[in-house]
Amino acid sequence: MRVAAIDCGTNAIRLLIADVTGDKLVDVARRMEIVRLGEGVDRTGLLAPAAIERTRQALLGYAAEIAELGVTRVRMCATSASRDASNAQDFRDMVRGVLGVDPEVITGEEEAQLSFLGAVQGLDAPGPFLVYDLGGGSTEFVTGVREVEKAISMDIGCVRMTERHLHSDPPTAAEIAAAEADITAAVDTALAAVSGHQARTLVGLAGTVTTVTALAHDLPAYDSERIHHSRVEAPDVSRVTHELLGMTVAERRALPVMHPGRADVIGAGALIMRIIQERSGQPFVIASEHDILDGIAFGLAS
Repeated sequence: MRVAAIDCGTNAIRLLIADVTGDKLVDVARRMEIVRLGEGVDRTGLLAPAAIERTRQALLGYAAEIAELGVTRVRMCATSASRDASNAQDFRDMVRGVLGVDPEVITGEEEAQLSFLGAVQGLDAPGPFLVYDLGGGSTEFVTGVREVEKAISMDIGCVRMTERHLHSDPPTAAEIAAAEADITAAVDTALAAVSGHQARTLVGLAGTVTTVTALAHDLPAYDSERIHHSRVEAPDVSRVTHELLGMTVAERRALPVMHPGRADVIGAGALIMRIIQERSGQPFVIASEHDILDGIAFGLAS
């Protein structure tokens, strides 16, 4: 069965078109656009009209590709930004008009379950797993072996933490310290809620994790095949985080593995990643290119 999964988060909107047979998933197309849907939501509680329009333009391209490739089932999940906004109905109306289906504004717990399903499929590592999905507005924490056992969503993400704390370019020591305190409190709460210290393997998802992984491995260009299921040792996570927080946005944007739309928020994202690594006590993290999109696709075919 050919299906299309769309994940619309605070920072990016992504598309996966895949052929799914049983527990096998074959990519037909993967796309990602930085639309920053959640820009300003933490401060205003509203989705900005310009952000909704950026998302609409990306969806127009996705809808054309879905039609061209003969997709039979489509599901779009919208996450943190559209959960928080008081004008979320405007967003839903726009999606229905462009895509022909309603976006499902899923809970953090369901987001965690879908991310876990996508992340652990085909992973050759010992469980139980602690999986975190580091988004723009929130980070989901999940533990389990083959199925989700415990999950929680925390309002720490690369966009939210940047807007809340990291205002200078590069951020000051005081700004970083304030962000660290905020993130550490949330991570400790999450780890306690999901029994994260009992996990044997730490798995990280989403663009911050894969970008930090590419930097840790000194890749000359972004290479998803080399990044997927590769390990990053804790000292390398710390080193890359320190380097990113010391750079200006322009310097980050010049890095060969950096998506231009991620450069202004990657410092906060790396800081979240480093603190999860430290507070969980894990010696390394496994980066996964498979995440909520894969979970949505498997669900559509079941």
